[in-house]
Amino acid sequence: MLERWITALRTEDAGDESPAATRERLRDLFPRNATRRMTQLGIVLGSTLQPLRPRENDTVVYASTHAETLALEGYLDSFPNPSPTLFQTSIHPSSVQQNLIQLQQPVRELLPLTGGDDLPALALQAALLAPTARTLLCGGEERGGWLLEQGHASDRTFAFTLVLSTDATDAIGRVSLEPAASDAPFRPLPLAAFFDHLHHRRPCDLLVSPGRRLVLNWST
Repeated sequence: MLERWITALRTEDAGDESPAATRERLRDLFPRNATRRMTQLGIVLGSTLQPLRPRENDTVVYASTHAETLALEGYLDSFPNPSPTLFQTSIHPSSVQQNLIQLQQPVRELLPLTGGDDLPALALQAALLAPTARTLLCGGEERGGWLLEQGHASDRTFAFTLVLSTDATDAIGRVSLEPAASDAPFRPLPLAAFFDHLHHRRPCDLLVSPGRRLVLNWST
């Protein structure tokens, strides 16, 4: 069994809010004029990640299926004269990198992960196997435009950051991946559904993949 204590949690549920509205609402959380150069996902993720202050000896695991959807749309729309700036911000781990660079904060390991409905289980496995005493598991999505119409983007904007520790001091919850019968029926847990469990602090006990049970409990 893999387990860690949850010692801090921050979430941001922006729903179908426009990038401009998100930027205006959250701009005071960042240095002056910083949000003008950030993606919507970078802003919502930063509002959860930056207050928890990543440290040099931390592991940061980042999970997103679609990542910088709007920057990717803008980059593709810029052809035949592709924008280098949009290309740079469209890469998968861009949102977490925007914030670590802004903080000027190195970390021991940065593990960006993508995937489908099994992404939360994969990201949790990586976080729970991290060799560091403190691991930050963060992730999120931004609502797409024309890629959403094609079924290749999230229909909502959200972000979260969990601090996972080997020390139970000040714990607000516990998360574990436990073995289960490999032939037992399972139900994959998409990233948005995992976010809802975190955002509303709902307990969870689900078979999320063959042979793996996700258990999430809250103490406060």
